[in-house]
Amino acid sequence: MSLANHFELLGRDGDARTGLLTTAHGTVRTPAFMPVGTQGAMKGLQWQDVRDAGADIVLGNTYHLMLRPGAERIHELGGLQKFTRWGGPMLTDSGGFQVMSLAQLRKVKEQGVTFRSHIDGTAIELTPERAIEVQRLLGSDIAMQLDECVRLPAERGDIERAMQLSLRWAERSRRAFEGAPAANMLFGIVQGGDIPELRRTSACGLTGIGFHGYAIGGLAVGEPQATMLAMIEEAAPWLPMERPRYLMGVGTPHDLLEAVARGIDMFDCVMPTRNGRHGMAFTRFGQINLRNARHADDPRPLDEESSWPAARDYSRAYLHHLVRSGETLGAMLLSGINIAYYQSLMQAMRSAIAGGVFQEFRERTREGWARGDIASR
Repeated sequence: MSLANHFELLGRDGDARTGLLTTAHGTVRTPAFMPVGTQGAMKGLQWQDVRDAGADIVLGNTYHLMLRPGAERIHELGGLQKFTRWGGPMLTDSGGFQVMSLAQLRKVKEQGVTFRSHIDGTAIELTPERAIEVQRLLGSDIAMQLDECVRLPAERGDIERAMQLSLRWAERSRRAFEGAPAANMLFGIVQGGDIPELRRTSACGLTGIGFHGYAIGGLAVGEPQATMLAMIEEAAPWLPMERPRYLMGVGTPHDLLEAVARGIDMFDCVMPTRNGRHGMAFTRFGQINLRNARHADDPRPLDEESSWPAARDYSRAYLHHLVRSGETLGAMLLSGINIAYYQSLMQAMRSAIAGGVFQEFRERTREGWARGDIASR
């Protein structure tokens, strides 16, 4: 049975794409970057800040929310959008990656994965069916299938086993999703590590099952950027042109620029807020480490042309002082600056694709980052 398509492809420039993804809680402009609200909150920011920065959609972490405060509790309180007061489009991951990276004493079997909570050691079983149930209780607009993610480098046998298991779990996830509200979406996840033929097999298998959209997972887990980009090039041509493509857990501004050039529509990453909490700012001049002593007497703002007030109005000297003093305000300001920069980069890419000048924009942006890197040495 075919699934309704909520994605409208508006334009292409080479392999880069721009479009609109319609959800029950609003429209998402693509390419889109989803800030990560791990536990139903954006670290250091209010939801209005995230909205003002230009984000159309955010991500919630199923693993964390199912453990605390619990999916059933959130459902009783009106769902994740109402509970958090975000109110806009929201995607939830399946919890599989966090089980693999955070949980204690995990064991993967055909039925699912059993693990002990990293919070209190409680024994929990997460199956494809339960992952879908939890996400439906949360009320997210886009749910993800449960998959097994293997950290790279890994042996081919381990990668192939996890990929085939993820395909079988994809079929079960699709069946468990039947009966969901028509406006809700389910995405499948391409696995296959750094092995081209396994990526192609996974992409073709998922397409045969049929999903509202398709994610590429298991990247940015230890492999070089060149490998990540090569795996995108292997998988993307086998995914339906008319459906959205989501690269999970990625990444730096350079990662986003290069992935969009290869046909990716959606991204998420904790990097903007995590790096902000550690004194790092993302700008059109590249990444700036405000912990460095060179900024102590610098009266310049991070970017006098930025539309985001904190990037335009505060001096580098003041931001340096906040970071070195451990003031919470420093982490808050830099997290907001970073989220705003990521959103401005996505908006600029959307405009460049629509105008047929993406390649020129790509080169100009990379040159700006390179000049900033040289100037900061």
